[in-house]
Amino acid sequence: MVALWKLNHINYKTNEMIKLVYQSLITILFFCIAWFGLSKIDIVNLFKLKDLTEETEEKIGNIIFDIFKNSNEEINNPFVINTIDSIISKICIKNDIKKEKIKLKILKNDEINAFALPSGYLVIYSGLIENTVNQQELSGVIAHEIAHIELKHVMKKLINEFGLSVLISMTTDLGNGTEIIKEITKLLSSASYSKKLEKEADLKAVDYLLNTNIDPEPFANFLYKLSKENHENNKYTSWISTHPESRERAKYIVYRIKEEKEKNKNFSKIISNKNWDKLKKTLQTN
Repeated sequence: MVALWKLNHINYKTNEMIKLVYQSLITILFFCIAWFGLSKIDIVNLFKLKDLTEETEEKIGNIIFDIFKNSNEEINNPFVINTIDSIISKICIKNDIKKEKIKLKILKNDEINAFALPSGYLVIYSGLIENTVNQQELSGVIAHEIAHIELKHVMKKLINEFGLSVLISMTTDLGNGTEIIKEITKLLSSASYSKKLEKEADLKAVDYLLNTNIDPEPFANFLYKLSKENHENNKYTSWISTHPESRERAKYIVYRIKEEKEKNKNFSKIISNKNWDKLKKTLQTN
């Protein structure tokens, strides 16, 4: 009787195990079928999400830049444009960045500022160029803003702050989007990214500079210099605040490039000293 009970118990456990295995196989089978089915569907194209965001980004970029252009004179001097563009081109070439994506715009403004806008706009104020001691400082700022563009920080920030649906509605109805446009304009020109995004852009900029054979240390010096509360140009400084975090940024950049400096790498210049001086004089008289 006991043996019979044991036999029935064993059979029961065996049946339960078979049942469990069978259910698991069915689950795995359904998962594989579902995965195979989804892999055959181009979800991005199905919802046109990529096209939608790219179209939205381009419209927002154009709208915002027009606002800056209407309130600041655009500098179209060929020498100024070509000189700054030579820095951008070299950085792009050495870092496999599509140069055509970067839309350089130089505006006459005393603020020490540069910022990225949606759709690849790189806006540089004349005040930044005039107040950088050397081309390496300027190259560092340019590399930082290109990093924001390449890492898609601009749209990430806007979508996080306003939501994609709000941004899309803003581009389709400019009348109702006036206040949002003002907020976006203020947000992007203030360079107010999170610590995480700023650090990503800083370190990516250092990589860009090293790949381009440009000394990144002056970029760190620039950050530190403008972080001082008594800096002579503080009233014109928008690119960087006087918050101690700016000094911290300078520190981790210096730490990042320490190994490269110890290698005694022979860094080079993109612009000749003569053209650098001419650039400054041209902006002062323009």
